[in-house]
Amino acid sequence: MSFYIFKLSLLCLILLTSCTRAQDSRFIEIVGGFKAPVGMTHAGDGTGRLFVIEKGGKIKIISQGQILAEPFLDLSSVITPDASTEQGLLGLAFDPNYESNGRFFVNYTDAGGETTIARYQVSGDPNKASSEGKILLTIDQPFWNHNGGHIAFGPDGYLYIGMGDGGDGSDPGERAENLTTLLGKMLRIDVSGEAYTVPETNPFSPASGAKTEIWAYGLRNPWKFSFDRVTGDLYIGDVGQNYYEEISFQAASSTGGENYGWDTLEGSHCHEPKQGCDVGDSVLPILEYDHNEGVSVTGGYVYRGSQIPSLQGKYLFADFGSGTIWVAQNNSGEWTREGFEKTNWSIASFAEDEIGELYVVNFAGSVYQLVK
Repeated sequence: MSFYIFKLSLLCLILLTSCTRAQDSRFIEIVGGFKAPVGMTHAGDGTGRLFVIEKGGKIKIISQGQILAEPFLDLSSVITPDASTEQGLLGLAFDPNYESNGRFFVNYTDAGGETTIARYQVSGDPNKASSEGKILLTIDQPFWNHNGGHIAFGPDGYLYIGMGDGGDGSDPGERAENLTTLLGKMLRIDVSGEAYTVPETNPFSPASGAKTEIWAYGLRNPWKFSFDRVTGDLYIGDVGQNYYEEISFQAASSTGGENYGWDTLEGSHCHEPKQGCDVGDSVLPILEYDHNEGVSVTGGYVYRGSQIPSLQGKYLFADFGSGTIWVAQNNSGEWTREGFEKTNWSIASFAEDEIGELYVVNFAGSVYQLVK
């Protein structure tokens, strides 16, 4: 047992938490007892706290290995009430200047099913947010599924919003490649003011008729994306239709405007039509797998922690249905992947802490840390 694992195990005993490590597993459970958690992040404020998003509307804090009794914020009264769908509280992002301005942002589907991006503020108690928020953006959703939901700040300080194609199946409204709608897109907005604005460097102009919030398009249901904290590159896990799951990539040097191909393509394969489709300028995924290996991709992170040097610079991602975790790397321009761990978890999300160590969020209610 490494000294690091010994220290973590001792901490679990001291704090009387439910830390457990399955035989031969590279993950240790740090805490359990959440209800349908779909994500986790940190505030970047030096406290080491982790904030867990429960789909039912609560944001809970893990502090020193324990879940605080009171939620940081409870939005259960304003979100879509039917927790059996893909709707609910889906995203959380802390302002890069959170230490000084106390602002954070959430993505949820409201009582009418619309995607809602809202800003909230921490209260005088650092473990409690004000219940009063400001809605910045709402987006109509024609169906209950394919809401995307993840939000994150990029290295440029702008807020990125992953939007699904609006649902049902096979994008019946042809929205993902239609630049006049925000569905099926990666959006980029400036939330530094009271209302959001569109960065002047976004790729589409109002004169073209396109929605200027669009940064990239042709996405089916981006379920978790992340920025490499060292390079700034963007990785997007995009859930497939019937056959293929994919990871899309955007280099930090990109000026936006990429078309990731849905629904002309599913992965790198023709979807509409099934044969002879016009690929055009579509950007093909860097990684894909078929439904013999899994059914719903969960995007992950490039590992930038210090505990596992052998993983440095490698990308970890998973499948929600099969519980498989893969590790991938770029070898002279060619991406390869290999199995990292086979679990029985419903992996809803990966997460980083402030120092870059990696975690897995199990939809069944537990959070696990990747260890040596």
